[in-house]
Amino acid sequence: MKRILSSLGIGSATVDTVLPTTLTAGESVEARVDVTGGNDAQEVDDVYFALATRYETDESTRSAKVDTFRAGDSFTIQPDEERSFTVTIDVPYHTPVTLGRTSVWLDTGLDIDWAVDPDDRDDLQIEPDPLRRDLFDALESLGFTLRTAKCEATESLFANRRFVQELEFVPRSGPFAGELDELEVVPIPDDGGFDLLLEVDRRGGLLSEHFDADERHDRLSLGPTDSDDLERRLRTAIERNC
Repeated sequence: MKRILSSLGIGSATVDTVLPTTLTAGESVEARVDVTGGNDAQEVDDVYFALATRYETDESTRSAKVDTFRAGDSFTIQPDEERSFTVTIDVPYHTPVTLGRTSVWLDTGLDIDWAVDPDDRDDLQIEPDPLRRDLFDALESLGFTLRTAKCEATESLFANRRFVQELEFVPRSGPFAGELDELEVVPIPDDGGFDLLLEVDRRGGLLSEHFDADERHDRLSLGPTDSDDLERRLRTAIERNC
């Protein structure tokens, strides 16, 4: 009976991953994985992990995996046995930052044949990598404040990318205050850096807004050597689209 109940997830082994809740995109961190046996001995074929987020479509909100990996070794967990091991978790530098409506979490699961896989979920705070930090600093220097951030579906735009993160800024001060409604920035991962898609939403009347005539688009690259003059490049790109 215990084996039958374990196969249904009742009295089965449990898993818990212990790691820092605040991480930086692009870093590697060590995490401890605690596995506790249930009412019956169970063979664990693998321990798997998925770094995940949500993105919005026109109809709904969906979950997407940013990255997946496995611990690799099988083992038998005995009833009430406590077993711990350490893994290294790599946070991809293109992981969405947890700003606005963006959430990121880590799912951990035990792969057990003929049973409901036990799992664990840890909500995470993802800080920007140095390149995106430079981007935020440059926009702040130009008087922009982040209003919201969200991940949106992009299947129709990028065949190899299910979603991107859109960052929406408003000019509170500086040269563009009173000139723009908002600035939308979409960082697309590209060869160790980012391709920045910019949408400049100018102030316009109802007729302009109806025909999207108040929106202009531009594109900038952001790599390790581009940070020094990023503020100037952003200002130039915004000015030519005002």
